[in-house]
Amino acid sequence: MNTRALTLALFTVAIWGSSFAAISASLQGGYSAGHLILVRFLIASIIFLVIAIWPGVKFQLPQKEDIFKIVILGFIGINIYHLCITFGQLSISAGTAGMLIGSAPIFTTIIAIIVLKERLGKIGWFGLAFGFVGIILIAIGTGGSTLGISPGVFLVLIAAFSTAIFFVYQKPLYKKYSAIELTAYFTWVGTIPFLFFAPGLFEEIQHATIEANLSAVYIGVFPTAIAYLTWAMALSYSEASSVSNSLYLEPVVAIIVTWIWLQELPTALSIVGGFVAIASVIIVNLYGKKNQLKLSQQATINTYDKIDIL
Repeated sequence: MNTRALTLALFTVAIWGSSFAAISASLQGGYSAGHLILVRFLIASIIFLVIAIWPGVKFQLPQKEDIFKIVILGFIGINIYHLCITFGQLSISAGTAGMLIGSAPIFTTIIAIIVLKERLGKIGWFGLAFGFVGIILIAIGTGGSTLGISPGVFLVLIAAFSTAIFFVYQKPLYKKYSAIELTAYFTWVGTIPFLFFAPGLFEEIQHATIEANLSAVYIGVFPTAIAYLTWAMALSYSEASSVSNSLYLEPVVAIIVTWIWLQELPTALSIVGGFVAIASVIIVNLYGKKNQLKLSQQATINTYDKIDIL
């Protein structure tokens, strides 16, 4: 990954890592999950609309043959992801949600194996299995002393898988569109289904706490608009698999911000599981693919043509 892509990716991960605490703050301050999602995407949609019509900004409309791809990817990466992560945080802590989302590179690796035909060595397969052990530990830790699994765990894992699909399959579109154009398309397409939650929105905003409203605005401006844009820029400068590796830092940011902001920490078992999951990503990407590096790079190059089947 080049320096520009790395800088943008790390900035994005830091902002996204703070979003989990902000979501919890809004939910605890009077927002329902549906209204919070709608508010953040209305704000982001307005921001991209202003950018699109800003004098001097070149903004092309999507080509007819790409509309279906954009709609499907928007549904997977925006609608499914945000519904699952926000409703999931109703039953699990922000830090735990951050650790589970941090497992996204594990799912990215699985997609790379199936779709990109990447090959893992023995260490890589060990790392992948190690990662799932970490996910299981995180999940079991959400039950506290009862060692059960909270329902939100399954929703957040679906979110992690959907974001992995989103990151990998949007890459070919950067051959035609700029990062800001593509991010705007996904945001606008994703906002439309969220209008289902519109009834009662203004009343809820009025009754929510100041902190909840400020948190909702923060989520709309930074994690949703700015961070999605900087992430898209990072993807356009480097390979999806390389950029996605930076996501293993997201749970660390999520835990620290949640601890400072909400004075919440995941259970000890979940934290252990989070470190195991992060370690597995490092194992897979530093050692698991070492002997297949050239093959992996060639597979990645060839795949972006294959992915056009979407």
